[in-house]
Amino acid sequence: MFLLTPKTAACATLALLALLPEASTASPTSTSGLSAPLRLKGGSASWSDSPVTQRLRDLAKSPYDLTVNAAITPKRISSMQASACGLKMVYATERMCPKTVNALCDLAKDRGVAEKMKAMVDGEVVNKIEGYDCEDRKVMHTAMRDVFDQQLSTASAARAASDAEKEELKKLEEWCKELDSSNKFTDMLLIGIGGSDLGPRAIYMGLQGYKKEGRKVHIVSNVDPDDAAMVLNSIPDLSKTVVLVVSKSGGTLETLTNENLVRDFFQKKGLEPKNHFACVTGKGSPMDNPAEYLKSFYMEDYIGGRFSVTSMVGGPMLAFGLGYDNYLKLLEGAHDMDVHALTTSDPSKNLPLLLALIGVWNRNFLGLPTCAILPYSQAMLRFTAHLQQLDMESNGKHIDRQGKFVDYATGPIIWGEPGTNGQHSFYQLIHQGTDTIPVEFIGFSESQFGMDLDVKGTTSQQKLNSNLLAQSLAMATGSINSNPNKCFDGNRPNCLILGKKLDPYTMGALLALYEHKVAFQGFLWDINSFDQEGVQLGKILATQFLDIYKKVNAGEEVKAEDNLSAMLCEMP
Repeated sequence: MFLLTPKTAACATLALLALLPEASTASPTSTSGLSAPLRLKGGSASWSDSPVTQRLRDLAKSPYDLTVNAAITPKRISSMQASACGLKMVYATERMCPKTVNALCDLAKDRGVAEKMKAMVDGEVVNKIEGYDCEDRKVMHTAMRDVFDQQLSTASAARAASDAEKEELKKLEEWCKELDSSNKFTDMLLIGIGGSDLGPRAIYMGLQGYKKEGRKVHIVSNVDPDDAAMVLNSIPDLSKTVVLVVSKSGGTLETLTNENLVRDFFQKKGLEPKNHFACVTGKGSPMDNPAEYLKSFYMEDYIGGRFSVTSMVGGPMLAFGLGYDNYLKLLEGAHDMDVHALTTSDPSKNLPLLLALIGVWNRNFLGLPTCAILPYSQAMLRFTAHLQQLDMESNGKHIDRQGKFVDYATGPIIWGEPGTNGQHSFYQLIHQGTDTIPVEFIGFSESQFGMDLDVKGTTSQQKLNSNLLAQSLAMATGSINSNPNKCFDGNRPNCLILGKKLDPYTMGALLALYEHKVAFQGFLWDINSFDQEGVQLGKILATQFLDIYKKVNAGEEVKAEDNLSAMLCEMP
């Protein structure tokens, strides 16, 4: 085991510190000078039979040992990194050697992920299971931000989707100008659940340093009535509050229930709901009713909830709370990452593909079932919660695209909290627990608000980043001690994702980075990352329980005649 001496620690620490971008007020520029789109052959061999997979299995028998002397050198740190859109990923603290990286790049080629990504972006139907009843849809969240001069795709389906979104953006810009000039509303109450809540909430909370002065957004998502009650009672002036109801189908049970509850609350306060309620829905849905809503924005069925932040699902709320210009910067960051993901031909330099490949290495070849995503930014308090849905709802699948049960692991368990708070909570298990947990750290050189103070020779942001880099190094190298209670095994794989500052552009790039990571992993595993049958099953059973509750409410006696009624009868 590598003994972390002051000399070796200083060497590695200096190399890691050099990775943090220099503090600057300059904004990242759009991606330019991009290489030609990647064209790779799709492999026909199954996952289990692929020669590349076997190579990786062989490499996994003796993965790179991060604990030996000089395992993490400045040369290794400088060579094991990739950059795009103002973000830098360093993976020198992963249990990988150059042979591993090369084999993973070959895996990407063998699985044809570049062609699959291009097919998705171009608007081919990729949300499907061959030969079985399924959603059978396009997946076009990238088209929602393909609204800038540099086009991501020239395919007709992609252009049509982008043109439609440009029209919605014009409507949104006009509405924002109207609200700015009238000052009619100071607060917004968003009603939505799942992708209509988690992503927009994470982005709004993450960019409070850029919030529009005099504006505040509140969110109700849970059908638990206490959620709505607490939020409604916290709004200072309902008369200056606009309610935005988000449901693509116009029939989401939790959302409609909360909408009715909030409408009733407004009426009891003497306010006419139709003067306060706006909606985001699909054209022709039950909610597409101008008599009930003062403003309507539209989304199509090719936008999945967990991929919908940069569509009209997130647009009205984020533009209201952060300003329309900041929302456009978010879209720009996401778009530039889209272009990078689609056009960077070397998998080892393609940031989201590389992150996906590292995840596959840890999941499938090192046998590690979880991944902790730990942002060293309190602003990103709810970002990991969004990534939980994005990743686990997408890749928590047990059949491939041909409807066959897979014989290999797919999506990992995603979890995490911001540092340094997490260090005083669950890091103990990461360092000395019996399970090895891969970690993805996220950090920034500058704070968002710029409010800081030099205490004992360093600022708070420097203390935050010192903890970030120390945790990365400590997890990787470990430490030996004659006292077994103070002995750390090390070889806890992790990587660093670093940026200058969490601004709207960078947040957009981060959002798209993880969206593409998830999609690339789905392509690697040959699963459909874009449906959610597990969610649908729960809805069906919940409806059956509601039918029993209706009988109870009507005064009928309910007996424990089957498993549904028996379980309900156990409720106090």
